[in-house]
Amino acid sequence: MAIILGDNQYGKAESRLVRFYRDGPRHEIRDVNVTTALRGPFDAAYLHGDQSAVLPTDTQKNTAFAFAKSKGVEAVETFGLELARHFVHDVEPVTGARIEIEQYDWQRAVVDGAEHDHTWLRSGQEVRTAAVTVDDSGEHVVGGLKDLVLLKSTGSEFAGFLTDEFTTLPETHDRVMATALDAKWRFGTTDVDWDATYAQVKRLMVREFATLQSLALQQTLWHMGTAVLEAVPSIVEVRLKAPNKHHFAYDLSPFGLENPGEVFWAADRPYGLIEATVVRDDAPPAHDAWRASAGLA
Repeated sequence: MAIILGDNQYGKAESRLVRFYRDGPRHEIRDVNVTTALRGPFDAAYLHGDQSAVLPTDTQKNTAFAFAKSKGVEAVETFGLELARHFVHDVEPVTGARIEIEQYDWQRAVVDGAEHDHTWLRSGQEVRTAAVTVDDSGEHVVGGLKDLVLLKSTGSEFAGFLTDEFTTLPETHDRVMATALDAKWRFGTTDVDWDATYAQVKRLMVREFATLQSLALQQTLWHMGTAVLEAVPSIVEVRLKAPNKHHFAYDLSPFGLENPGEVFWAADRPYGLIEATVVRDDAPPAHDAWRASAGLA
């Protein structure tokens, strides 16, 4: 029996990088979390401890900070592409690079009715993500978001499901539906207005969640993915993961009170976890676009 080394990669995970633009009295902020991972002929490092072909992870971290200054941090997809292209094209013997980025949003503080020039409040909304892979198969970009918390107080059902001797869940035609959506979308090109597309995808997903009379969370995910693919030609595949954040009507009858769908117990666990992939039938091959590093994006 032979033992061989399989797929491998190495890099610097979760470099917390904050870039300020202080060119005028009104400052701007970009707050990101960057992971780099390099791929290539690094067998000797694993098998023999030979580091001669290994670019230190500390160097990868330094590169991200240097690029933040020299190239700036605008759309996270653009920043990821610049880093990945550098590692693959400028560093021997690297043949592939994976860059994963989280973006944290801030809102300007309002003082005396006006936005302040250099003070922000951390936004409680979703985290934007980007994953860029550059290798000999091409350049692959996956945009995304996670922890987009959505809730609607009606417009959701769950009935007609399979039952057996262990089933206790009652059917319902009017329930609260809530989730913390994790969505990723693969582009078929890098010629994209990243920021505008992100806003459009988020808007479409929120619209479908809000307006669909949902018979199941599975159906909602299908409509979200389909709406994105129909409206955004540059996106070829959408992957969605949604925990079902259950809300159960609380029994107030022991206290002589009725509860016509007004008071709920929000259960944090266990929860249903629904996942779906929606893809164009002519989508180009993904190659290693979905092969994760730290799993940030």
